[in-house]
Amino acid sequence: MSIDIKNLNKVKQAVNVCTMCGFCKSVCPSFKAIRWDSSVARGRVILSYGLLTGDIPADDSVIENIYTCTTCMDCVRRCPSKVDVVEIVELCRADLVKNGLILPKHKAAVESILKNGNPYNEKGTMAERLKVKPKKAKVGYFPGCSAAFRTPETANAAMSILKKLKIDHTVADCKCCGSVMQRIGWNNDDVVKMIKANVAAIKEQGIETLIMSCAGCYRMFKEEYKKYTEIPFKVLHLAEFLADQDIKLRPLKAKATYHDPCHLGRHAKVYDAPRAVIQKIPELEFKEMTNTRELSRCCGGGGGVRSAYPEESKAMAVARLEEAEFADLIITTCPFCVSNLRLGLGSGKKRVADLAELVDELL
Repeated sequence: MSIDIKNLNKVKQAVNVCTMCGFCKSVCPSFKAIRWDSSVARGRVILSYGLLTGDIPADDSVIENIYTCTTCMDCVRRCPSKVDVVEIVELCRADLVKNGLILPKHKAAVESILKNGNPYNEKGTMAERLKVKPKKAKVGYFPGCSAAFRTPETANAAMSILKKLKIDHTVADCKCCGSVMQRIGWNNDDVVKMIKANVAAIKEQGIETLIMSCAGCYRMFKEEYKKYTEIPFKVLHLAEFLADQDIKLRPLKAKATYHDPCHLGRHAKVYDAPRAVIQKIPELEFKEMTNTRELSRCCGGGGGVRSAYPEESKAMAVARLEEAEFADLIITTCPFCVSNLRLGLGSGKKRVADLAELVDELL
């Protein structure tokens, strides 16, 4: 079917800048998993342009190729023409959604966010799920939906660290940060309403420094929120906060490596802080993977891929883990990465751990 295109007109010039050189194929995680040119950045540019001109119908294969992009931004880094492929993909998704072409899993997630404040169809707030009561404090912790409702061990570890460091803090009395809605192309008006409501709630609690352990939430607060409203508080990832703390950790004898989450790394340019914290662990044998920092390969868990295309997402995780064969311990700083890498790892002696959990164990 042909669709009514509005958003893609904003990136028509960028679409035409793509030279189809194929450099993106060497770094695209979904291409490595799917192996079709339509699943790589230049293929998605062609599909987007075809939708724009009406030459390509919005059939199931087109929708799948637009939505198997993890928005990891490695293609943008590699592109010699500096085409913002992530923007093109997300605007394309917005047009698809506006025409009613939203994937069932994504639709269910958005409906739950609008109804429950989280994408998992769970009742209650993040604070209620974590069994803590919000209060007024200068330091606030925003757990994010994944840590609150799916990996509470990460959220509990973060709060335990703050408690051990004797830092008076509270849990931000907020709903979903809105990243899920933006990534899948939902109506931005709803996203902005959520952004402004969250900022108002944080201000009401008197929070001056907001700490989070989710890379996706961090990128949303740090990069996206300021586009729509004033942010009267400092935003820090837990790794940034801990890097500046004089913490004493117990020794850990293990061979470890670190996986850079795309939203914390390429999107937000936070590379040094997590490594600085890891260096505080005595006796840990640390080694980088082949592709690290801005070259780090995506785990496959972002951009709505995990929920809609779990097999493809798992294949991306397996590919990333091949670079960590030497390690007993894979450390990262995002619950999405933790979850997807664990899925790719399966059973075995290797461990994937969030930095928050590791620090809490050793502090």
